[in-house]
Amino acid sequence: MANSDGLFLHQEIMLLALRDKEGTIETGSMYQYAIGGAIIAELLLSERIVIEKSRRKEFVVLKNSAPFGNPLLDMALDKLKNAKRKAIVQTWVSRFANIKGLKHIAATELCRKGILKTDEDKVLFLFTRKIYPEINPLPEQKLLERLRDAIFTDTMDIDPRTVVVLSLAHNSGLLRANFDRKKLKSQKKRIEKIVNGEIAGKATKQAIDAMQAAVMVACIMPAMMTSTMSH
Repeated sequence: MANSDGLFLHQEIMLLALRDKEGTIETGSMYQYAIGGAIIAELLLSERIVIEKSRRKEFVVLKNSAPFGNPLLDMALDKLKNAKRKAIVQTWVSRFANIKGLKHIAATELCRKGILKTDEDKVLFLFTRKIYPEINPLPEQKLLERLRDAIFTDTMDIDPRTVVVLSLAHNSGLLRANFDRKKLKSQKKRIEKIVNGEIAGKATKQAIDAMQAAVMVACIMPAMMTSTMSH
């Protein structure tokens, strides 16, 4: 499943995480865990996995391993298929967030779609790194418009995929990187309602599960950010 522009949730998170001109990651974001949460949500929405509750824990269970034809999602499916035992949602988010080369895999997918391009620059005139400047701004503009409508209007009919992206972006610092902070602060109560699933439009069970998983991820990210900064 993908949105009308053919983008998966993790690709939309990647667009929010990258600076358009520089092609580098926004400072201070926990985009990796947002991508991990987006992968879980995508697998739920496509009914590849379900979340089963047991003894107050919520375990991810693989139901359908049919490939997407997408490198990152298929890698996630392989990890689930080859897992020796069940694990909770947060564990899988962390595993997906720590996939080797995560940023480059997700960005390369967007390069193939003609949205980004691969380039290089030097850090301190010594080290070469890959960067991914934006060359087709339209998909991100559409994404930002969806988020803007969700946050700054009174609509109660928000697409479930938008709710998932908003939930993950809010708690990973990516909303603040893309919208005015003061304006976001004025909409704090509405954002919280969206993140809590109180404003979800006509959501299916899979969409509701995906939103709840996104919120669970969103709840653990601030603790991860605090731990990272303290070290």
